[in-house]
Amino acid sequence: MAGALSVSALVFQDVHAQYGPYKALNGLTASIAEGESVAILGRNGAGKSTLARVASGLVPVASGHLSVLGRSVARTAPHVLARMGVVHLPEGVGLFSGLTIEENLVLRVGGASRSARRRRLAMALGGLNDELRSRRRTKAGLLSGGQQRLVAVTAALAAEPRLLLCDEPALGLSPVAGDEVYAALGRARDLGCALVVIETRLDRIEHLCSRAIVLEKGVAVYDATSSDQGGILDALTGSRGVS
Repeated sequence: MAGALSVSALVFQDVHAQYGPYKALNGLTASIAEGESVAILGRNGAGKSTLARVASGLVPVASGHLSVLGRSVARTAPHVLARMGVVHLPEGVGLFSGLTIEENLVLRVGGASRSARRRRLAMALGGLNDELRSRRRTKAGLLSGGQQRLVAVTAALAAEPRLLLCDEPALGLSPVAGDEVYAALGRARDLGCALVVIETRLDRIEHLCSRAIVLEKGVAVYDATSSDQGGILDALTGSRGVS
């Protein structure tokens, strides 16, 4: 845990969550400080995506305590959490294919006032690379998957999140496109946003995240600095016991 940081962006205390009869989280306990960057790792079905869905209000807490940005939010609606500064980028997030890049950004950046929306839109456009900025009136359906993901991440940053939850942001992308997406996430970290990244590749998270939490069957079985690649790998392969 980042002991020097006193404010918690996200706290799970013995949290259980399920989809019908299927139990996805089985007493998850974990804490992420405001401004901290943490990778969530684990095999398929470990509860990684459910962690993000619970934190963003898409899946309710069955039991246990959940707090986001210092507020108890066990059954808080997703739009309320979004207004608090929670942004969730689910796996494979895309754009509205029939709308232009700029129109998609307008929908995504949000803002309480017209001036805030204009400022955030300008920030989002400024965060795009030169090619995408020059194609701002191009329909999103004409972009590559990597370009769409980069636009979505850039829009998320322009929304000025306090907690950003990203589910496998580079999944299916080329190495170059994945690097661009992770560079954008690095900017969020550098701006002090609490960052939670669900990943499968250890080489990507080591330079972006300060910590890594390994989940297994809906509980945290390992929590260490992301540089402890050997310990993380042991936890992922099951050769290390619960810590």
